[in-house]
Amino acid sequence: MLKKICSAILATLLLQAAALPAFAKTSAEKDAQRAQKVRTQLSKLGTGTDAQVRLELRDKTKLEGYLSEAGSDTFTVTGKDGKTTTVPYQDVKKAQGNNLSTGAKIAIGAGIAAAVVLIVLWSMYTANEH
Repeated sequence: MLKKICSAILATLLLQAAALPAFAKTSAEKDAQRAQKVRTQLSKLGTGTDAQVRLELRDKTKLEGYLSEAGSDTFTVTGKDGKTTTVPYQDVKKAQGNNLSTGAKIAIGAGIAAAVVLIVLWSMYTANEH
């Protein structure tokens, strides 16, 4: 009985070990997936001076500026000094971007307006009590 259990466990472990490499991704697939993720992230920012980005490339180069152009394989970053750099998506190691959407700007403005109204009402209420 013990031999059958050990044989079943060993067979299961061998099948699992044999199937594991089939699920592993190649480095080319990982690079393509990373490039797609960067492409999606940067496309949400759009292009123009409001689409500020901070990038770290795979060769340790750091870029900072705005997205002036975005294509299917490459994008262009324009720095504060006006220098433009074309970068392939697969060369990006880390990307951070800042671009508030119109809805976010409206929400911030509405929040500030509501705070001002509450402060004015509170000051009028406290002034009437005295």
